[in-house]
Amino acid sequence: MEIRSENNQARSDNKPPVQAVPKTRLRVWFVSVCLSILIWTFLIQLFATSELRHSRIFTGLTNQVPLFPSPVEPIQSPPPYPPRRNYTSNGILRVSCNGGLNQMRAAICDMVTVARLLNLTLVVPELDKKSFWADPSDFEDIFDVKHFIGSLRDEVRILRRLPKRYSKKHGHKVFEMPPVSWSNDKYYLQKVLPRFRKHKVIHFNRSDTRLANNGLSLDLQSLRCRVNFQGLRFTPRIEALGSKLVRILQQRGPFVALHLRYEMDMLAFSGCTHGCTEEEAEELKKMRYAYPWWREKEIVSDERRVQGLCPLTPEEAVLVLKALGFQKDTQIYVAAGEIYGGAKRLALLKESFTRIVKKEMLLDPTELQQFQNHSSQMAALDFIVSVASNTFVPTYYGNMAKVVEGHRRFLGFKKTILLNRKRLVELLDLHNNKTISWEQFAVSVKEAHEGRRMGEPTHRKVIFDKPKEEDYFHANPQECISENPL
Repeated sequence: MEIRSENNQARSDNKPPVQAVPKTRLRVWFVSVCLSILIWTFLIQLFATSELRHSRIFTGLTNQVPLFPSPVEPIQSPPPYPPRRNYTSNGILRVSCNGGLNQMRAAICDMVTVARLLNLTLVVPELDKKSFWADPSDFEDIFDVKHFIGSLRDEVRILRRLPKRYSKKHGHKVFEMPPVSWSNDKYYLQKVLPRFRKHKVIHFNRSDTRLANNGLSLDLQSLRCRVNFQGLRFTPRIEALGSKLVRILQQRGPFVALHLRYEMDMLAFSGCTHGCTEEEAEELKKMRYAYPWWREKEIVSDERRVQGLCPLTPEEAVLVLKALGFQKDTQIYVAAGEIYGGAKRLALLKESFTRIVKKEMLLDPTELQQFQNHSSQMAALDFIVSVASNTFVPTYYGNMAKVVEGHRRFLGFKKTILLNRKRLVELLDLHNNKTISWEQFAVSVKEAHEGRRMGEPTHRKVIFDKPKEEDYFHANPQECISENPL
């Protein structure tokens, strides 16, 4: 029995493995199928991802949110500046601006336009550091210089600084001249351009009101607007803080921006001392004599005031605002530097309008610390707020009032109350002398400001041979508003 069992076992061991081959082939086939599925799945996912990345629908999304998070910040594409204008330059124009922020702003617009007219290369303008304000700010401290150069490069080639070969250190003597005020295009083409052919580099050492208000081509007028409304953008830090001020004010409701131009420099320059003590009047006179570029020295304040050439005092501004219908709870932002006479001159204004605010009251001191002793940067904050306000009321029709007015017209004729100071002085004196009642005063004030004194659409007043007395281009750039070529 044992032998049979062994033989049977031997036979069993010698049988061929009939089932082994099919099982192996099945495994190989199964693995191949699985690999094929995985490969095709991967390819399909890769194709879908590629399509998603290039899809127009998601282009904006993929530019902002990467499909695969990365610790590295995405590279932002440069702003879409226009292509450079290709032209042969006739020379290099260097410009020194004079005056406050808004006088310099208007001058920059005009000088870019002159550079375009004459096919010049413009050096980024130099800002005034020697005037009353003694602000050390450079162009790039106030304006976004990269945007200024890039956004206008299809019109004018602008350099950050004068090439070294034309500097004094390299023995080059730059020809200096102040262009004639209120000049038209013929003056620049016939009188100035030939000098560039001779000197190559010319320095305009004054730039205020050097271009005519009227009589220029639509292309030149449009370029002045384009520089003002698009090319001159404040630096990001000024824009950010200005926007914060606007946001705080708007959260509290509608607000009036009161440009209370009752500051020491204005009073000294204009010779207006109404409401000042004898000591203050003498202090202002000494200041006027201390600055040689303020030509008028002996000024009779009362005569100036009667002619409507003085800023309203804070006390006069209170009466006018009340007469115009502003209520005690009106939110009023005082857009101004330090008021001459300090807190005592603002006492009646604060008593009459309980929601009076200034930037110093709305922002943390640390936020304004970076702007201290930089009056033009402070003025830039007031400019942003004034342009954004529901109503803008300047108590003096100076450069800021005019440039802000122009911006507000361009933005849709936002309400701007241009005070008729000559008429107001008459009414104020009559009311203070008790010649007319408050009711009569209020009615007369409102009548004096009907029509074109509320910022409505209007054409500039043109006075031939008296450009200083006609309407200022930058206060009412009608060519740009009606045609809107920007």
